Amino acid sequence: MPVLECAVRWARPADTPEMRDLLDDGERDRYERFRQPQDKARFVTGRFIARTALAEATGLDPRAIRFTTDCPHCGGAHGKPRLPGSAVDFSLSHSGDRVVVVLTEGAEVGVDVEQENDRDIDRLAEMVLADPERTALAAMDDKRRGFHRYWTRKEALLKATGHGLAAPMTDIHVSSPDAPAEVIAWTGEKAVSPVRLADLDPGPGYAAAAAVLTDRPLKITEITY
Repeated sequence: MPVLECAVRWARPADTPEMRDLLDDGERDRYERFRQPQDKARFVTGRFIARTALAEATGLDPRAIRFTTDCPHCGGAHGKPRLPGSAVDFSLSHSGDRVVVVLTEGAEVGVDVEQENDRDIDRLAEMVLADPERTALAAMDDKRRGFHRYWTRKEALLKATGHGLAAPMTDIHVSSPDAPAEVIAWTGEKAVSPVRLADLDPGPGYAAAAAVLTDRPLKITEITY
């Protein structure tokens, strides 16, 4: 079975005139509503690397690229950004000083990056993890790293399917944090198959994963801008 290419683009947040020049009117309005400079930088960097990566993949002028945000399930305008009329799908995420975009062609993709922090992991585990995952996490020495790896795998998957918070994370059982990423089981009416998962390399202090709705093996190429 041929592999499916996944192009991963990493960047540090920045906020330059070159980046802002590529925003459309709606994005400029959203950019201006952010109060914190770091939020502005993460937003504009994500849209910039998405457009430049898509332009490279499709041959389109990055200034002409416009995104839609239609939800595939309800038709609302809260879905992930998409490039209409193209077989190239993409997903973007940011956290702390990491911004990431993943592109695939011919399959839906989702990506998530999270800066590890000392949130109430035990409480969140009850809300996010399936029973076998909570058992595995309890036995780990580094519970913070383990939880964030679980979280990013599931968040990437729900971004790929477009379900977001509409699908309970506890219905999804993924492999243990130290094992290769895969979906072990998904119960409930929101379940989607086939799915491929892959952990990404965001650097120390972060966890990241990509999910692709395909049965083909993935070839991940990570590049830092």
